[in-house]
Amino acid sequence: MTAPLATTDATALSAVKVGVITFPGTLDDRDAARAVRLAGGEAVSLWHADADLHGVDAVVLPGGFSYGDYLRAGAISRFAPVMESLVDAARGGLPVLGICNGFQILTEAHLLPGSMIKNDHLHFLCRDQVLVVENADTAWTRDYAQGQRITIPLKNQDGQFVADDRTLDELEAEGRVVFRYDGWNPNGSRRGIAGISNAAGNVVGLMPHPEHAVEAGFGTASASGPRAGTDGLGFFTSVLGSLVRA
Repeated sequence: MTAPLATTDATALSAVKVGVITFPGTLDDRDAARAVRLAGGEAVSLWHADADLHGVDAVVLPGGFSYGDYLRAGAISRFAPVMESLVDAARGGLPVLGICNGFQILTEAHLLPGSMIKNDHLHFLCRDQVLVVENADTAWTRDYAQGQRITIPLKNQDGQFVADDRTLDELEAEGRVVFRYDGWNPNGSRRGIAGISNAAGNVVGLMPHPEHAVEAGFGTASASGPRAGTDGLGFFTSVLGSLVRA
């Protein structure tokens, strides 16, 4: 786990611009933008029809039901104009986080391997979910420790991560499984995988929602209170710190 930046670095953090993309049907863009601001950065709204990323330093693809998931979750968004710029930038090292529907979009855009299908029980699920941090070396997880257990909300219908055995073996061998479900596997994802990264570690996708556990009183249940959990904030402090240190 990387030590968080000192409060004296607040000015440097505030200069970091994190883009949050809104597609038709996106639900959690404002939550993601608030998480960026609470972490100390500047949130920049990006529209699906934008031709470029407006000079941001990182990008979040938030959750929701982009284009209504009418064809397949994330499949239409993959062809949105903003994605052409995003794919090129991600391959060049831009930190990108895909949350839930954003994770689905990243697989459709081939920035991450595998695919997302309906939960094995075929029901929408919403619950607080414990995750094990398997990789604390990505741009989005450096403020966590390997093996740490965190609790953030999970809400999805098409949350089952699938891939062939060869791909799964590669992800395991290369340390690219970033999060795993702790205890019960809520959607049947192969090997209990909740989140993965690309080989460089700048692109991360996961099904649970860290942006919903960033502020006491509005987070998950914890020892401090029923809604006091803020385990998701580390995603956003991690990327801001990574960019400032770079």
